[in-house]
Amino acid sequence: MSSAMSEFDHRYNMLIERFASEPEPPFNSPSEQVAGWGRRWGCTNDIGRLRVVLMHRPCPEMAVLDTLPLIPELGAHGDPATGAYWRGEVIPSLAEQQAQHDALATALREEGVEVVMLNAAAPGRHKSIYTRDSCIAVDGGAVVTRMGPRIRRGEERPVTQTLAALGMPILRTINGTGLMEGGSFAYIRPDVAVVGVSSRVNEEGARQLEEVLAVQGTRLVRVQIPGYRLHIDGAFVMIHHDVALVNPSTLPFVFMEELRRLGIRMIPLNHQDPSWAINCLAAAPGRVLMSDQVGPRTQDALDKAGISVRLVTYDKVYLGGGGIHCSTAPLVRDPA
Repeated sequence: MSSAMSEFDHRYNMLIERFASEPEPPFNSPSEQVAGWGRRWGCTNDIGRLRVVLMHRPCPEMAVLDTLPLIPELGAHGDPATGAYWRGEVIPSLAEQQAQHDALATALREEGVEVVMLNAAAPGRHKSIYTRDSCIAVDGGAVVTRMGPRIRRGEERPVTQTLAALGMPILRTINGTGLMEGGSFAYIRPDVAVVGVSSRVNEEGARQLEEVLAVQGTRLVRVQIPGYRLHIDGAFVMIHHDVALVNPSTLPFVFMEELRRLGIRMIPLNHQDPSWAINCLAAAPGRVLMSDQVGPRTQDALDKAGISVRLVTYDKVYLGGGGIHCSTAPLVRDPA
């Protein structure tokens, strides 16, 4: 019996040696991605040529807005009981919002981007158009976030289903008491990213995201978003190699000093131009899709910096509190 077991152990050990587990190359390497997941997924930057983007055309879920009373002292429509709200006194028609969203999707396709639409929005989740917040593409896959306000909780499931149908790896789902929204995350360069801690992103959410990035060798910088502002993309967006468009009036000085140390050239949004014009999207290094209401002074600064700008009309969607950057969740970008 002992001899038979010894022979079995010997053969088993030989089998394991010849067909051993292989931790290398890592999961996010191009060869592993293509072999196991059909293509290289994710992003390691915010400015490499955009290949695939997730969007959601506003649909019947927007009907909830018709039921919201105006709250004059807030200059907004809302229902505290359900959490539904519209950040403004004017609610454009669904047709107006759809037309502008369609035009943005068309512009992206003309830039060579594959536009993937969310399978379907969760019922009543009228903020689903802002797909940026529900997932974050990192090297090799996606992190599904966990929304802060009640009206947005539930957007995560349709996004997960859509990503799974595409075959995109989901590397983490923010869980527990963590809060994370993609509009408050940005790559500065492949080895450094930033997250804005705010009412929509707490330290636990940042910690969970940091764990994923650490495996990939990316350092996560934390920035405290002032007051009740929501996301860092209202003040900071990368638009070219080592070039960022910033709103210096709403960025902490220590973060701007960090950007300088990293060699990032900052183009300030002119204070006389609309502050939400910063909510733009790089389709390629130095090629940016931006609201046509950007303002002449900021436009002139971008021109002088050699930034090519494609203007898109998006004012009706902006009235809901989110712009071009908010409405696009990159899934695949070229390395920068």
